[in-house]
Amino acid sequence: FQPVTPGGRFTHDITEFAGRTVKTFTYQDHTEEGTDKDIIIALKKSGHIYRSSNDYLHKYPHCWRTGNPVIYYARESWFIKSPAYKDRMVALNREIRWQPSEIGTGRFGNWLEDVKDWSLSRDRYWGTPLPLWVSDDGSDVMAVGSIDELCTGLYEMPDGTLLPVREAVMQLGVEIDLHRPFVDKIIFQRHGRVYRRVPEVIDVWFDSGAMPFAQFHYPFENKDLFEQSFPADYICEAIDQTRGWFYTLHNIAVALFDKPAFKNVVVNELILDKEGKKMSKSLGNTIDPFDIMNKYGADAVRWYLVVNNPPWRTTRFNPDDIAQTVIADFFRSVRNVYAFFTMYANIDGFTGNEEYVPVSERPEIDRWLLSRYTSVLQQYCSFMDNYDMFSANRLVQEFAVNDVSNWYVRRNRRRFWKGEHDRDKTAAYQTLREVFMGLLYMIAPTAPFLAESLYSRLRTATEKISIHLSVMPVPDESLVDTALERRMKIAQDIVFLSRSLREKSKIKTRQPLQRILVPVLSPQQRRDIQAVESVILEEINVKAIDYVTDETGIVKKSAKPNFKTLGKKFGKETQSIANALKVITPADLRTLETTGTITLSLGAVSYTIERDDIDVVSEDIEGWLVASQNGLTVALDTELTETLRHEGIAREFVNRVQNLRKDSGFDVTDRIRVRYNVEGMFKVALEAMSTYIREETLCEDFRFADEP
Repeated sequence: FQPVTPGGRFTHDITEFAGRTVKTFTYQDHTEEGTDKDIIIALKKSGHIYRSSNDYLHKYPHCWRTGNPVIYYARESWFIKSPAYKDRMVALNREIRWQPSEIGTGRFGNWLEDVKDWSLSRDRYWGTPLPLWVSDDGSDVMAVGSIDELCTGLYEMPDGTLLPVREAVMQLGVEIDLHRPFVDKIIFQRHGRVYRRVPEVIDVWFDSGAMPFAQFHYPFENKDLFEQSFPADYICEAIDQTRGWFYTLHNIAVALFDKPAFKNVVVNELILDKEGKKMSKSLGNTIDPFDIMNKYGADAVRWYLVVNNPPWRTTRFNPDDIAQTVIADFFRSVRNVYAFFTMYANIDGFTGNEEYVPVSERPEIDRWLLSRYTSVLQQYCSFMDNYDMFSANRLVQEFAVNDVSNWYVRRNRRRFWKGEHDRDKTAAYQTLREVFMGLLYMIAPTAPFLAESLYSRLRTATEKISIHLSVMPVPDESLVDTALERRMKIAQDIVFLSRSLREKSKIKTRQPLQRILVPVLSPQQRRDIQAVESVILEEINVKAIDYVTDETGIVKKSAKPNFKTLGKKFGKETQSIANALKVITPADLRTLETTGTITLSLGAVSYTIERDDIDVVSEDIEGWLVASQNGLTVALDTELTETLRHEGIAREFVNRVQNLRKDSGFDVTDRIRVRYNVEGMFKVALEAMSTYIREETLCEDFRFADEP
């Protein structure tokens, strides 16, 4: 029983409201009032209404184009019997690598577990015609599976005569068309019955799901090509496709081939505006992608979208972040390393074809960078193999900025600009070039234009003409020195903490300080720090490191609960556990920092607490500033002696002179003369530090301005 017409009007079966619209519909030239109010009145009159009220608010679907209400309408449809092979769809889904994995096991997996018959047909004109022909008595259905089979039918000519399809198209001077209205005029006569095509077309999602084989015109041709490319290695689409393209691909592939349609899938989330709102023309918060591309470049936009947030999480799109975090930070660091390398390589005539310096004969800082690069390359390849491009590219960005630019290049400047071109300088050039070229390989998939531009300027005649024609380097595990990497990481962490303390106290890095104090958690940690002590002292411009054991209690530390991780693990018990963590003993805190875990007992229940579940908070000591991170604590002595002040003045003076050299257009190798005119403490400081100043500025003649 269907009392409503496809146009949304009651049929004559509903005599009192026959011909009237079910809801209020607005047309181009008029509006027709719906029957809701009149139905309520009729029900009241007949005594069949239970309750009538206007205080119940609810959402009702409307057409996004016309704004008219949408009605749910029972119709006949052709279905695919998907539940018949549901178990195979569920089983084969487990062979697919989903990124993130919870979509495959959760949202998509749950959809498959509760799969319904697939309503295949649509009541439209345009689209792929449903290739089903039904006999005139309705007793039989035939499916047409190819053009050759279609051509066995008869075409109904304009005058009503029937001709074989191929003969008809020749007379009409047209080509065979697989769409309406051509196919609707083809009939079949079999077993004394006439078969005509059903009027429906196919759901367009079936077209998209058939793409893997339809694109090759399989099975009629390209059989080998299809079998080589199926299943697809990788697809990518938005999260709403779990019930759309992802599902139709999987459904059809399992039904036809008993295989998944794809091996790997990355599920993208939505891109919102910078306030977290969905972009909409009506809200005026849409962003023109072409304007963004023209302003920042495709590489920067692509890198931002991949690194700013995992693609499978919603992203708040802020164009300012592209300029600040990608272009000003990452891309500039990469370009600065390139500019630094090429400037000195051109001065020294370094070509990349020099005699190779064995890694074992290079300085420790070179061996560290090569080891670090190899470890990063291993991790990068592992992330990319798992289609985790967020972690892969963020790893590369941190390596380029923190390890290559801010650490290796800055610490090795003197090796490049020193006058003699010896074996040590060659080792520095070879190390930096090898690592930088490897960095470009890792950048290339996401920032192809930047990588290609820099690669083309650095490549030798024996290397591929394009980075995109090259193969990703294979990590050389013999270069990995985990102990060296661990020591250098400790040095970097101590330097970072010390610099943050300088910023807190507004003491510039150029101002030397007397010492830092480091509580050590183990003898091994002490040995590691001592091995890189000279590096630390030079980086933070401090004279000495004092070591104390953590048990001395000189540095007071406490645990601050990390509710973000605790909440996920312990749910409603989080607050009780957090309260207990605030008062854990120093011994338990040391154990947690050293081993990474402790057991916390609350009544009869024990909980395992990990290092990430707390933040270590250190209290400042009188005359010192204290900071902690990654199991390390640093206390900085901020007291300044007269000698320290002199050194600080000299370093500031050198910086000003170097800026003057640059602004005046001097080459880095030019020798200069310097005259200065200062008084008091500044004059005393410059006289005391004159030798240092001469060496740093390549100054041959350094004197007070009044001197001849």
